[in-house]
Formats: sequence, structure tokens, C-alpha cells
Amino acid sequence: MPGTVDAAAVTQFHDGELARPDWPGLHGAVEPSGAWTAIGANHRFNCLLWKEEDRARRVDVPAAAIATSKRLIDRYNQQRNDAVEAVDEALLAGLDGVEPGAEARLSSETPGAMIDRLSILSLKIHHMRLQTERGDAGQAHVQACSARLQRLITQRHDLAACLDALLRDAATGQAYFKVYRQFKMYNDPALNPYLYGQAGSAAQLGG
Repeated sequence: MPGTVDAAAVTQFHDGELARPDWPGLHGAVEPSGAWTAIGANHRFNCLLWKEEDRARRVDVPAAAIATSKRLIDRYNQQRNDAVEAVDEALLAGLDGVEPGAEARLSSETPGAMIDRLSILSLKIHHMRLQTERGDAGQAHVQACSARLQRLITQRHDLAACLDALLRDAATGQAYFKVYRQFKMYNDPALNPYLYGQAGSAAQLGG
């Protein structure tokens, strides 16, 4: 993986992985450790999420197949968010010793969140470009998708500039960020009342 974390390296990495014919299917899940490992994990789970979101919209399969997709979406989304937090943890570790100045601004959007958004934009750009290359689609469809593609490219350029600005300012003490925990309550059996409620009902029935 690349060395320095900056917008150019991140977007190049995202696009490069999407260009691989075996991505992400033949790549095993990894525990995020270090910024680039976490960036790779985040991108992988975003790609798996994209595919499963498409599969969940099918109308020609049994309901059980859609339920399976929905559970996979929950799992991948949790892993995607875990990777975002790991990105921020690794980047903050690299800033150890940098003291924010008295006038430093707090960025409520972290570098990990921006990198997550860049990953999603790379997916949109990749798939929108494929739509512009469809031979079975009409000219109006191709033109509409071409216009959307250019808009997505502009949006990614803008976000990339914001990421570089935050990383630069954080390195010089002009800005700072924190690790924001997502606490996805619906995935936690101890916090989702439909899950811990089922456990309580089962215990009562057993008694």
C-alpha cells in the first residue's frame, strides 16, 4: 500500500482496487491496523455494501434471499464504520506530539469520514462510467449519465481538497479532530430492544 496518506494517494488507491477484476470478492476480511490497512478495509466493505445493496433490490428471488442480503448489509456497514474509526485512530497516532494552537479549529468531520466518502464517490464514478459505456442503452441515458459522471468527478475533487487541507492543518496545529464512535445500536443485542426483548421473552417462556 502507499506510504503518506493524502487525497491523491487515497483516490488512486480506491480507483486501483476497483479496476482489479477480483475485487473485492477474493480478498479476505482484515482487522484494521494502521491507516492504510484501515483505508483498504473501509473501501472493501463499501464495495461489498454496494453489491449487496443492489442484490437486496431484486424482485425475482424468495424473501429469504433478501433477508440474507439485509443481514449482510448490516454486517458490512458495521465493519465499514469500524474501519473509519481505525483510520482516525491511526492518523491521530501519527500526530502524537502535535499540540493544537489556541486558535485551532475543531473539524467535526474527521479524515476517516472524508476517506469513507471518497471511497463511496469512487464507487459512484466507477459505476456511472460503466453506464456511459453501455451499448444497450439509448443516447439520452448515456448523455444523462455522462453529465452525472462529470458532476461526481467535481465533487470528489472538492472533497479531496478538503481532506488535504484538514490533514495539512492538523499536522501544523491549526486544526484538530477526534475519533467519533458510531455506536450502531441496532447491531448490538444489548442495546436493540427487539433483540434483548426477544431474549427476555425466551427466558420467560423457558421458565
